[in-house]
Amino acid sequence: MPERSLLDLDDLSSDDIIYILDRATRFHVAPPERNLLRDICVVNLFFEASTRTFTSFAIAEQRVGADIVALPPGSSSLGKGETIADTAITLAAMGVRVIVTRHPESGFPYRLAESFDGHVINAGDGRHAHPTQALLDLLTLATEFGRVAGLKVALVGDILHSRVARSNVIGLRRLGAEVILVGPQTLLPDAMAREGVRIERDLDAILPEVDALMLLRIQRERIASAVLPSLDDYARNYRLDAPRLAKLQPHAIVMHPGPYNRGIELTEEVFASSGWRYVQQVSHGVYVRMAVLDFLVNGRSA
Repeated sequence: MPERSLLDLDDLSSDDIIYILDRATRFHVAPPERNLLRDICVVNLFFEASTRTFTSFAIAEQRVGADIVALPPGSSSLGKGETIADTAITLAAMGVRVIVTRHPESGFPYRLAESFDGHVINAGDGRHAHPTQALLDLLTLATEFGRVAGLKVALVGDILHSRVARSNVIGLRRLGAEVILVGPQTLLPDAMAREGVRIERDLDAILPEVDALMLLRIQRERIASAVLPSLDDYARNYRLDAPRLAKLQPHAIVMHPGPYNRGIELTEEVFASSGWRYVQQVSHGVYVRMAVLDFLVNGRSA
């Protein structure tokens, strides 16, 4: 039977998600001995630039005692005509048990997992998925509110191109949150509405009702001018600033997967607000990735 991988949150049941979040919380309170992945070789295969995710995985791997290999894209033979299957077979033959991969092509981790005799963790593929980001966002919500079920969470901005949004919608719905997607028609098609997920165009109208606001990066590298002709127009309608902060409930929190564009998605006032939780998200990422590695390699523990 193939080893279990994490390619998106639909690979996990709600019980699996809750287990990983609980495990991450325990790691935060009492760091484990560095032997959970002792003698397990993990390769970090990133084909896109990454600060938060790459570093977070590397720290998590160290803390669970894995043997770590960072394989820059230029070091891979994929550019020489080697297939994904060839790469997977080669790494497995060397004793690699886990591959953490990020790639600009949607579906790349899935094709890698088909040929790899080990665990594949998707660290972001194209516009498709970013499961560990969604897990750390869920942990941030659960830590803040003691639950995810029943919360109203709004994701604001470029939903169409966002792998973070897609994975978060799955995770939030699995744990019983109500999801509100907010953005212009060109970045948020009506077809993205579904049970438990509603679409709104007016950010100001929904601010007083949400428990959490998740701002998404405007991905200039992925957006043609025809899709978003004016950043000024976007900022006028969807940027979080001081007047909009004042419309949030006192307990509401503001999240962002990073990196953020100052002046486009948010203004300086957000960083000084009592609800800003970016630092907590980044911190939670290490513990979530420790828990994911432990869960995939060792299964559930008591």
